[in-house]
Parts: sequence; structure tokens; C-alpha cells
Amino acid sequence: MTRVNKTVFVLITVIALILGLTLHKVLTSQQKLDPTVLLDAGIVMLAQPRSMPSLQFQDQDGKPFDTASMKGRWHVLFFGYTFCPDVCPTTLAQLRELKGKLPPEVRDQLQVVLVSVDPHRDTPARLKEYLNFFDAGFQGITAPDETILKLSNAMSIPYIPADTSKPNYTVDHSGNLVLIGPDGNQQGFIRAPLNNAKLSAQLPNLIVPKS
Repeated sequence: MTRVNKTVFVLITVIALILGLTLHKVLTSQQKLDPTVLLDAGIVMLAQPRSMPSLQFQDQDGKPFDTASMKGRWHVLFFGYTFCPDVCPTTLAQLRELKGKLPPEVRDQLQVVLVSVDPHRDTPARLKEYLNFFDAGFQGITAPDETILKLSNAMSIPYIPADTSKPNYTVDHSGNLVLIGPDGNQQGFIRAPLNNAKLSAQLPNLIVPKS
């Protein structure tokens, strides 16, 4: 074999190795994010991410919160309210449990946000007190009904504003969660009821994928 042929052979071998490693990485990544497996865990990924509208809220500390600022890490949005008798406390307790099941590097990249659908009663102070009962790291945001409706419609999470003239009124809302990626776009949903055993196994592959 001539020197030229040897050089060509070596180059072809190196290229084949690089292509093989790349293909392995792609296939491994696809296996980790198998839509069927994610769906079994209740995670529904959108074929096309949705942009997040820029809307002005107040957080649990009374500070301005722009929904377009949810970038840099994953966010889970839950549309609920503090006077909810059943779905909301159950869901928040499950999210607290789920957070505890996740590895630290995954937990650090996931922010839970309660979007209040009851702005007439859910003041920032009320949100803070309520969320601290579950996890002090959970965030709460509130705004007028028209702003909340714009966000819920954009995320395809319906709710019906309550008739506040009735005493002890309740608010009809979805138990599904919204998944916002680090790019600030909606990537999908987590369906209710939550299956923490399966979610804790699949979320790490989505949030902090290994190379």
C-alpha cells in the first residue's frame, strides 16, 4: 500500500468513526426522548413549540413578572388558586414530591409556577403564604382576569373566570401543566393526574439530557 493510499485509508477510517459516533449520539438521544415513552409518563411534547406572549403579572413578593422572562431553565406552569378545595393542593403536593425525587442537577433546572386563576382573592401575600406550605421555592403569579385569560388561551389551558358575587365561589380550571423550555417557548404539557414514578424517570432525560 502506497503512502497516499495509507493516508486516504486513515482519513476514511477517521471519518467513518466520527460519523458512527455522531449517529450513535443521535440515536441515543432519540431513544431517551422517545415520544411514546414520554407520553406513557404523561408528557406530551408539541410538534412545534409555541411562543410565550409577553404579559405583565405580579409575583408572590409583589414584584413585576413578565411571562417572556421565563428563560434559562425549564418552567412548569400550573393554573390554579389558593382557595381550591382539592385539585390544587393535591397537585402542588405531588409537585413537591416529584421535586424531591429528581436529581439535584435536574431539580435546579426546573421552576414550578402557580398561575392564579382567582386574582380577586389571591393577593401576592396570600400566594406566598400558601406556596410556602408546599415549597418555598415554588413561585406564584397573579394579574387581572383578562391577562390570565390571554396566557391560558395562548397555552391552551382553559379556565372559566368565577362568579365572584357568590360566597365561597370555586373556579373551574384544568389540572394539566404547561412545560416551558429554556428558550422561553412552550414545549408541551404534563397531563393530569401526575404519575411521579414515571415523571421522575423521564424528566431528567428531557431537562438535562446526557451526551
